[in-house]
Amino acid sequence: MPTHTLSEAYSLFDKANAQDPNTEEVHGSLVPKELIYGQRMTQILEKFEPNASESLKLAARSQHICRWEIPRDNYPMDRVGYLQWREELKKFHAIKASKILQEVGYESEVINRVTFLLQKKKLKKDEETQTLEDVICLVFLKYYFEEFSEKHTDEKVIDILQKTWRKMSEKGHKAALELSYSKKALDLVQRALS
Repeated sequence: MPTHTLSEAYSLFDKANAQDPNTEEVHGSLVPKELIYGQRMTQILEKFEPNASESLKLAARSQHICRWEIPRDNYPMDRVGYLQWREELKKFHAIKASKILQEVGYESEVINRVTFLLQKKKLKKDEETQTLEDVICLVFLKYYFEEFSEKHTDEKVIDILQKTWRKMSEKGHKAALELSYSKKALDLVQRALS
């Protein structure tokens, strides 16, 4: 598969995510939330797993594709509602990504693999699903954790950190401990792991 197909797919994923009405401030300018999220996934994957397969690269970039189209508040605001929402999203992202990959001309073998990864199948058993999960956790810790920790109680933050940690591999743990955190965030991480 020529590399231009990968860049074409990235470009179409980004184009779809650029439609996100939700924005985030990055270096002083507002950017669509899911656009920057997809780019961060690629950036962390390249550092964490430089030899990632093309399918894994595609899954990482399209991990949250068009996520805003299925808002969290469409589901009951409890644990069951949250899990339903997450399951729906996995299928939704897989379908959205597949359509773009077909458009770009990927073989069904690659498309099926990306779909498998986006649905987090065989976590802990499939190496690439695990790598994708590690990257998701690392992106959260690097870019979203500080803000999250300011909005929630220490107990909730510690609980989320412990859940995040359980999903990660040893390699993921090592990379997470190498990230730089503010004093308060580092304190929460240490409390969660103690």
